[in-house]
This record gives sequence, structure tokens and C-alpha cells, in this order.
Amino acid sequence: MAAQQPATLMPQDPMLDIDRLRADFPILDERAHDQPLIYFDNAATTQKPRAVIEAQSQYYRHSNANVHRASHYLSSRATEAFEQARHNVARFIGAASPREIIWTRGATEAINLVAHSYGRSQLGSGDLILVSTLEHHANIVPWQLLAEQVGARIEAIPLLDDGSLDPIAYRQLLQQNPRLVALTHASNALGTLNPVAEMTRAAQGVGAKVLIDGAQSTPHLAIDVQALGCDFFVFSGHKVFGPTGIGALWARESLLEAMPPWQAGGEMIEHVSFASTRFAGLPFKFEAGTPNIAGVIGLNAAIGYLQQLDRQAIEAHEMQLLNRALALCSEIPGFRPVGQAAQRVSLMSFCIDGLHQQDIGLMLDQHGIAVRAGHHCAMPLMQRLGLPGTLRASFAFYNTLEEVERFAAVLGQIVREQTRRPPQHSAVSVADTACAAAPDSADLLLRLEACRGWQARYREIMLLGKNLPVMAQSLRTDANRLHGCESHVWLSVEYRDGRLWLQMDADARVIRGLIALLLAAFNGKTATQILRFDLQGLFQRLALMQHLSPSRGNGLAAIVEAIYQQARARQDEDPG
Repeated sequence: MAAQQPATLMPQDPMLDIDRLRADFPILDERAHDQPLIYFDNAATTQKPRAVIEAQSQYYRHSNANVHRASHYLSSRATEAFEQARHNVARFIGAASPREIIWTRGATEAINLVAHSYGRSQLGSGDLILVSTLEHHANIVPWQLLAEQVGARIEAIPLLDDGSLDPIAYRQLLQQNPRLVALTHASNALGTLNPVAEMTRAAQGVGAKVLIDGAQSTPHLAIDVQALGCDFFVFSGHKVFGPTGIGALWARESLLEAMPPWQAGGEMIEHVSFASTRFAGLPFKFEAGTPNIAGVIGLNAAIGYLQQLDRQAIEAHEMQLLNRALALCSEIPGFRPVGQAAQRVSLMSFCIDGLHQQDIGLMLDQHGIAVRAGHHCAMPLMQRLGLPGTLRASFAFYNTLEEVERFAAVLGQIVREQTRRPPQHSAVSVADTACAAAPDSADLLLRLEACRGWQARYREIMLLGKNLPVMAQSLRTDANRLHGCESHVWLSVEYRDGRLWLQMDADARVIRGLIALLLAAFNGKTATQILRFDLQGLFQRLALMQHLSPSRGNGLAAIVEAIYQQARARQDEDPG
């Protein structure tokens, strides 16, 4: 892949008919919050072309039967399609044989398969496993569990400030003779494209086996596992325009032959008696139970769709989208790109100084623009960067320059509207600030209900968050922090004169607005009054749970439960 070039104002690649390609994806005609959908969350999951949707529908309409296990017509048709998909995936990634392709639920399960089967049988006490600081949790936690079980140890390959891995530190770590190296091909959080072929050769030179997580590279690049030289390669179907719940592990046949099964049941056996079991050959010994047949057929359709396209032209178009986004957004005050490696895929991770990434993500959503906000399942990376999370705009070939320009314009508008002088920290007690922090619940409810539509109500909630007094820094401690929330949330409680006085704060403005609503309902009330308050009815009247994202809804539920716990602990002390 070529190094990132400076942004230009060139038109979209004339070799690609983007309008025709977009017509293949029905969901792109959807509207979100009465705005045209702009989908920039492709690193999480890609949208599906009609070919994929129709392939799965046709299987259920005309070929629905279990594979391999029956002699009837429908089973024969299903089996033929199922195994043809295995051949096609093998060709798609350059495998030597379809026997080297193992169906899994996705890249995560494929990594777990290697950890359970290869890892448990081949690694032992004191053996070193190397992972990189860029890894998704799915390429960290399975190795941690393995290390605990067999006594192995894990070390992380350090990161340079530009978001690329430190090659000198990597070479030094290799001098410790690791047994296994697990690397992402492309970072899901920064877009960094690692030189995995070179890193693989170096690791194998000291006797290590290498697993490459291709979940983020496979959608963008032509993959050839022979050229990469790795021992294991994994990818997920839903990131390559295929269905969810399907993916594949590729491994060298000699390795697979030596690896024991990791799940047991039907399909993966050749003979069973109460005395012993003889397992089936490759690839079936790793595919216990009824597989995701429709998912395999859908993945096959997605690969067939991709193979009809000019992958080099697509890659050039996606990089043009990235460069244009970086150029436009760099003009927005406070915009900070996170990760600027020379080699990368079309993914832009960034922060806005003074604004929480969750707030920005929600405000973009109100304009119909879908991005990802948070730690992106890469907490160790965020700790290295000193960030709670970032915003991530990730591009696919069906995105357009017009969408990028709309995104940058809306982002700039949001930043201008939200930039403000931060409130000063308060040093007074919870009870002394309760009245200022908690408007009357009835008045507040009337204000919110008077808003026309969710967008107006959402703006009012954001205003409540803006005006909520800031909790004293001395109270923003780990002991007061609530867990189960995507944002940082703190709760401090004083019990005085038979009433609970709450002070709360969060690092995201939308959560601060919801906190203001809870304070209006609960502050200065007895424990019994808090527990009897019809909070669910309040949420229904405001349509909160209907419009909040699942993570926001779960966070709000966690906050409410923490308040209820405080009330239950004091219920026996209620006066009269």
C-alpha cells in the first residue's frame, strides 16, 4: 500500500461508478433522524450488497437443509454451495488448499480457536507470547487466558508517537525467543497498517509462529497469505460486506493436522464409541455442530461481489476520502488526529479539544452521520495514548466525497456551537449545592415535554448538561466512580435529616444532562420516596430509552441502580 499522500481536491476516481455501486446497497437509501444516512462506521461493520442479502434469502427459500449429513436433494444442494464457498475463500486469500479454511463465527472465535487448540497443546510455562499495543481486545484477552492456564507470559510491542509499532523494540523483544507473535494487520482504532510480512519473517527467524488478525485489512486490501508468510490468518465476514456471525481461520495444513479439536459434538467426528472417539479429518474436526450455512453462503456472495471490482481503484478512492476528511477537519478549531502512521487504511481517529467524544458522536448522529466513539475495544492502546477514547470515521468504497464534505461541515458547526468556557470546580458540600443542581422535577418535565420532537428534547438535555455544576475535584475519586457506564461518572451521597443529597458528574455532556434529570427527580428525597418514584414512567414520557443508544441506555440504568442501592441502604432510617 502506498504511503498516505497530501489531500487534494481531485474528483472521485473516474474508473469507479460510485453511484452504481451505492445502488447495490439498499440501506444507503435510509434516513436517520430525518436526515440522509451517512455511514462512516465501516470499521465496526460494513453494509451488505443485494447480492449477499439475496444469496441468503435464496438459500432459505430453495436449499434449506443441513450440510454433509443427509442423502436427499436439498442437503446435496446446500452442501455443494457450502463447500464451494470454502474453495472460493481459499482462492480469495491465497490458501494452498480449501482444507486450510476453517469456518468460525468471526475473527474473534478464530483467534480463540488457535489459543485453545494450538496454544494449549504447544505452549507451556515461561513461554513468551508477543502482542502489539495496537491490538483489539480479541487479540489480547484469549492470549491472557491461555497464559494463565499454561503459565506463559505476555509482552506488548511498544508504539511510536505516530501510531506505528516501534521496530527497534520489536527486534529486541524477538531476542527473547517468543513462541507466538499475534499482530493486527491494520489497527481498528488508528488505521495503522503494520508491515506484517517483514515482522513475520523476523519472528519466524527466531522460531515463533505468527498469527495475523486481518479483520480490518481484508475489506481494503487484496490478501495473499503466502506472500504474508504467516502461520495463521483470521478475518470476519461482516467487515467484508458479508453477514454477521461468520468468519474464517486460515492456517497451514501441517499445523492444523497437529492441532487437537477445540469443540466436540456432531460433524467433527468419524467414529464414536463409549470406549473412544476418532475425529474427522480437515477441516471438519474444527467445525463441531450445525454450522452457519446461510452465513457461509452470504460470505461467498460478498467475496464474489468484491472480486468483480477493481481493488486497486477502490483502495485509491478510499484513501482519497481519508485525505479529504483530514484536510477539511484540520481547519476545525481543536481538531486533533490520533495516529498518523505513514501506512494506513481509510480510517480517521480524532479528538476535539474540550469536547467529549461521546457527545460529538451523538450530535453527529442527530444529523444522520454514523461514526464510532469510545475506546474501540482497544483499552491498552488508549492508555498508551493517554486518552479515554476517540472518535472514528471509517470509510468504504460506497462513501463519497460529498458525504465527507457534509461530515466536516456538520462537525465544524457542532464544535462552534459547543465551544464554551468550562465551568469552575465547586468546593462546597453536596447538600449546599443540591438546590442549584436540581431544578424542580415537574418544571423540568414540562420543559422537556414541550420540546417538539426528539432533536429539540436532545438539545435541551445537552443544555442541562452544560449548566450542571461541576463536582469538586476532591470528590471525583475512584471510590465515587460508577462502573458499567461508557463515560466516566461519579456519585457522592450525603444523608442528612432523613434525606439523600446527591452530587453527580460525568465527562460527557449528554450524561450530565441525564444526571440533571435524575437530580431533579431524586435530590433531597427520602429513601422511600426515591424507591417509589415512577422513574420508568418518566423515561417513557420523554421517550428516553427509545432514542438513547444501547450503551447510553445501559449507562443510565447503571446510574439509576447505584442511586437505588444508596436508597435501599437507608430505607430503614426513613423518618416516621
